[in-house]
Amino acid sequence: MPLVLGGPFYPEFTANQERYFPEDRQCIERVVSKLLNNQTTGERPGMLLGKIQSGKTKTFLAVIALAFDNGYDAAIILTKGTKALTRQTVARVKREFAAFQQRDQLQIHDIMAVPDGLTGYELDQKLIVVAKKQSDNLHRLEALFRDRYPRLGQKRVLIIDDEADYASVGFRTQGGQDPDINVTGRQIDELRRTLRASSFLQVTATPYSLYLQPEDLVVRNMEFRPVRPAFTELVPVNVNYVGSDYYFARSQEQQSVASYLFRALSVNELAILRSEDRRRFKLEDALTSDAIETLRDAVCNFIVGGVIRRLQDADAGLPSKKFAFLFHTESQRAAHAWQEQIVQAVRDQLMAAAANNPGRLTELLSRAYEDLRRSIVVMGHALPEAERVRAAAFAALRDEWLMITKVNSEQQIEKLLDDEGQLKLRTPLNVFIGGQILDRGVTISNLIGFFYGRRPQVYQQDTVLQHSRMFGFRPIEDLTVTRFYTEPQIYTAMQRMHESDVALRESIEQDPDRPVIFIRKDAGGQVLPCSPNKILLSNTTTLRPFKRILPVGFQADFAVRTRPAVAEIDEFVARLGDGRDLEEAFPISLVDALRILQLIEPTLLMQDDEGFTFDWIAARAALTYLAQQADDHARRGTVWCLVRTNRNLSRKVSAASHAVYSDAPDTARSEGAVARQVAIDRPMLMLIRQNGREEEGWRGTPFYWPVIVAQQNVRTAIFAHETMP
Repeated sequence: MPLVLGGPFYPEFTANQERYFPEDRQCIERVVSKLLNNQTTGERPGMLLGKIQSGKTKTFLAVIALAFDNGYDAAIILTKGTKALTRQTVARVKREFAAFQQRDQLQIHDIMAVPDGLTGYELDQKLIVVAKKQSDNLHRLEALFRDRYPRLGQKRVLIIDDEADYASVGFRTQGGQDPDINVTGRQIDELRRTLRASSFLQVTATPYSLYLQPEDLVVRNMEFRPVRPAFTELVPVNVNYVGSDYYFARSQEQQSVASYLFRALSVNELAILRSEDRRRFKLEDALTSDAIETLRDAVCNFIVGGVIRRLQDADAGLPSKKFAFLFHTESQRAAHAWQEQIVQAVRDQLMAAAANNPGRLTELLSRAYEDLRRSIVVMGHALPEAERVRAAAFAALRDEWLMITKVNSEQQIEKLLDDEGQLKLRTPLNVFIGGQILDRGVTISNLIGFFYGRRPQVYQQDTVLQHSRMFGFRPIEDLTVTRFYTEPQIYTAMQRMHESDVALRESIEQDPDRPVIFIRKDAGGQVLPCSPNKILLSNTTTLRPFKRILPVGFQADFAVRTRPAVAEIDEFVARLGDGRDLEEAFPISLVDALRILQLIEPTLLMQDDEGFTFDWIAARAALTYLAQQADDHARRGTVWCLVRTNRNLSRKVSAASHAVYSDAPDTARSEGAVARQVAIDRPMLMLIRQNGREEEGWRGTPFYWPVIVAQQNVRTAIFAHETMP
């Protein structure tokens, strides 16, 4: 059936060519064509896969417009179960379909506010109903189409399940208990069965729980049939979109503006933020205590960053914007109250310092200015002079620009939303402290600071990345003053999720029917195939061509223990080299490579208290897997070895005013180039022998820094360090 592209809705709805590009329209038209030509159900939905805050809503609203021109009479939009998101969605739909509503072509309602006595004239119009994925809302929705207005049940209906991963998947697990079938999913399916003709489209940015489900499962004597998309369409990504690639991939590129983004937050500081303990921190010391140094720097960076951006806009003749900072470290309300006290104490003491202790305030603001200066200069943007920025920051504090708002309930957030359903920015500088009520869907504009410390027992891709309100369409000028504060282990977990996300998307884009490989290690460290559902809640590493695996954030052990191990490795490597020039890569057996890693492991002490960990067993298991992938059976079980000696890399590298641990004992131009030339069908183990000098921050004894590099010809695999029971 050919698509109608010239109907009364779609051409007008997508007429703005600066908003809907040709690739957007192509995606929209493919989706509607597939909805018309495929039987979609709760078990076999259509899938619209976007990225977090990348324009999914814009796309599915246009899908509705085109569907209306092609025989659909009504659309149901299912939102995450919060009043704030429902209100935001209704406001957005009414705004974008305003012209059609004014011409009596369309009715738009929240399911909780559908008027009684709709007339035939009204029922003959197209209809959009917005409902929360919550039991009462869904019961009302079913009653609307089945009982209140039966003629609606005879219409052709498009069901849009927004944030599909949140409440519509077939099962869930909680607290380590057995999986439980999702009641909301069943209600949606029951709704669909009351309609004469319907199509089902799920929209998500985090598809793991939709794609990575078991082939079959029996839960509490009830058969579970997994969700398997009937088709998948990827939402085009605009060039101005800033997502996980910027935060977790480009941030690793030296001298990239993204490399200034991450600021390490210590485990000890996070612990202080959970509850009051005056033995560790006193509120009256908020401006001087080392215990909250990162938080204090974050507040100062936010003030200086906001001031710089407003000065830049003023100099360019642009309207001044208001800015936001999101503080999200705990889900408990008691913790939010304590954090609010700390941030307020920092603000109040900064304000007092503006009058009584200008020296200390100048010191803190200068530190922030120097931090932000570097990333602004990298982009070549205009930078207001330091004295002008300091004066403006002093004035901002005196004039009470910095507002702190705690948000941890539905009632609170409803009061804070503007007319468009977005979080209202009341002053030039707004700090929001809250938990999962701010996780997803709620839009926070002009966000230039994100202080994140949520450490769940398991990191779930479809929830943790959604906490990242920092993704979206951001001007590069804002990005130069944006900082992301989190604990290194959390950052690493999010980085792994990004890599898994990229792998899954690439697989879908290249061949939706060819699944990503999932593997895991057993108790003995052996690598086994893994059912995808086993890693829904796991710690993962994505193995792909030239992926590097190495420890970061450690100190060498003392010489009395390290020197004997290093001497043994020296002798072992020399024997393996068998007279070869060790500057050249040479093959060794997997057994020998694993032995070297075992010798190195006790010599490197991870800084656990700062959030740095390294799974040595998983690293050896990953190397074992990689070494078995060569097409040539004779090469399986072997690894390339590359040795480098006499290296003097500092333990820490300076990143503006903060110190972070070095993470590149190998260089792309040297060792990386060798790996790309040699490691074609077998992995490489780099052994970088550091001199470990005290002046470089080490303990005055040599040590080996290992780097595992995946080969070029390896099929992308998601490797689970830990799996569900």
